[in-house]
Amino acid sequence: GLVGKRSFAVGLLTNDTYGRFTLPVAAGLSSSMADRGVSVFLCAGEDDADRVRANIDAMQDRRVDGLVVAGKRIDKGLPFELADLGIPVLYANAACPAGTIGFVPDDRQGAHLAVAHLIGLGRRRIAHVTGKRDFEASALRVQGWERALAEAGLAPFGEVRYGTWSEECGYEAALDLLAPERAERPDAVFCGNDQIARGLIDAATGMGIDVPEDLAVVGFDNWEIFAKATRPPLTTVDMQFLELGRVVGHTMLDLIDGKHVAPGLRRLPCRIVERRSCGGG
Repeated sequence: GLVGKRSFAVGLLTNDTYGRFTLPVAAGLSSSMADRGVSVFLCAGEDDADRVRANIDAMQDRRVDGLVVAGKRIDKGLPFELADLGIPVLYANAACPAGTIGFVPDDRQGAHLAVAHLIGLGRRRIAHVTGKRDFEASALRVQGWERALAEAGLAPFGEVRYGTWSEECGYEAALDLLAPERAERPDAVFCGNDQIARGLIDAATGMGIDVPEDLAVVGFDNWEIFAKATRPPLTTVDMQFLELGRVVGHTMLDLIDGKHVAPGLRRLPCRIVERRSCGGG
């Protein structure tokens, strides 16, 4: 390492203190670099600029060979513009500044996959309940929902219902969407995340609506602590963060080796995980 001026360590800086999004990325990153003897140095913190700078200083003190900036939403990055550190920098599930290299899940493709799955099961009145309107991921998932419906010659079932990324949001949406006095109710709901889906299913079940016989539900995230514990277990979209981490790792190794990688944002495909909330699994 001293001869080659290498530390054989890569820094991973994240504001995801719960690790929900970053830990799978870190696992994929580490596995892709293990054969080359490169380890991952993780620093986690909130969006406080001073704390982020301190973390970057700590990584520079360790002379990391590269830096990965990972986040918990695709439209938000560091709280300041990152200066030239003299090492490769990649972005994972975070905003990718102009001229840099970033990797995010393809939210639009994942949403399209979810809704096409529901359509393939014969569902025609498909509503969409999601999180905050100002998240880029929300807008992309709405676009995927609309596109899949349009391709099948179907109209959206009502307006998009925005809220918080919470079980409470799904629960309250279900009470309205599935109210007995409604002349027409959805036969499927595509939810913006697994927590919303779980809350919606809880409300539907409490109203005597059978899931999936009367109502099919698909979530987004494949957060297994929610998806598998939901009753019935939740069909959901997996953003494949482990694979995203592997791709980031291989790209970082190429950059460390001096290979050229074109700047730009890469959207990596999602996959659907079938469980019983749509009748399968």
